[in-house]
Amino acid sequence: MIFNWNHAKRSAGAANDSDVPLEDRYQLLIDAVQDYAIFMLDPTGRVASWNSGAQNIKGYAADEIIGRHFSIFYTPEDVAADKPGCELALASAQGRAEDQGWRVRRDGSRFWADVTITAVHDPSGTLLGFAKVTRDMTERMRLAELEHAIELSAQMQLAREDEQRRIARELHDDLGQQLTALKMGIAALEPRLAGIGDQGTGHAGTGELQRQIDSMMASLRRIAANLRPPMLDDLGLVAALEWMVDDFSHRFNVTAMLHADVDDSRITPNAATALYRIVQEALTNVARHAQASEAVVNISGDSVSCTIRIEDNGRGASIEDAGKHGSFGLLGIRERVRQLCGTLTMDSAPGKGFRISAQIPLSAIRSDERPQG
Repeated sequence: MIFNWNHAKRSAGAANDSDVPLEDRYQLLIDAVQDYAIFMLDPTGRVASWNSGAQNIKGYAADEIIGRHFSIFYTPEDVAADKPGCELALASAQGRAEDQGWRVRRDGSRFWADVTITAVHDPSGTLLGFAKVTRDMTERMRLAELEHAIELSAQMQLAREDEQRRIARELHDDLGQQLTALKMGIAALEPRLAGIGDQGTGHAGTGELQRQIDSMMASLRRIAANLRPPMLDDLGLVAALEWMVDDFSHRFNVTAMLHADVDDSRITPNAATALYRIVQEALTNVARHAQASEAVVNISGDSVSCTIRIEDNGRGASIEDAGKHGSFGLLGIRERVRQLCGTLTMDSAPGKGFRISAQIPLSAIRSDERPQG
């Protein structure tokens, strides 16, 4: 049962706190524990005592639960498998039983519990019952699952970047070289075609084929660069952003500008990739949804952080609507910023354009190693 301080003093006839009997002090101590359900079971598994922590965690008042079998706390599938009986048998045989698993509250909701059942014997060795301690670990378990999901997401992004790097290299080096060889082969045919039929017709035919190949090569380079721009690895973040902004302007007829005031020589490769993708996804949203004529990308750094800001003069939207229309891109931006331990803010209104600002701590993106040379 649950004791309170005044009841303990009255039952002991105590004149002051120091006169409370030791047994009642133990009960008061147990009852004061709010984060753990601490209670006794009789040898058959029926609840014999109940503390405040048990009421908080499981939802039962003492008069609702004392005398009932503790299997009521287990899920139907565990009861069907006789898990409560097995745990009591294990505790009787080995002195204690430990378990983690789902348990059921009074309202039917489930929580993840860490449970210890300890057999209690009298001096002669007779089993008096069991002491059961339960802690609600639901939030900790969910946090562990979230951390695992975050780590898995980061690993998947790295794997995707590696795969895109491989595909981009194959497109550029393999297919690109084959197209170059094809163009050279067509050029080599021109003298032979000149002697067959009308010379002007032959030149016109090969010239058209060469122009088509040039167009294919330009598309191939753009696709490969979008997958993984080689200058990101060769020349650094700022050079890659300059190429991206210039390409964006030409492809979408939007006047785009880049203002860069950051030392990218010490930014780690993974961080450079993440920052590049943040800008890329933001500009993709501009192209798809903004109906803008201008877009500006600012990247700057100081002694503490790196800030990326992308804004346009498009139609804008409420933040709630932006989350609906550009949800995938914005989710990707949020995830990359979160992985870099940064903060993301968005500002928009109908007819007022859209602004995204990401502030990243330098400690999350900068290598401690000094660049060579």
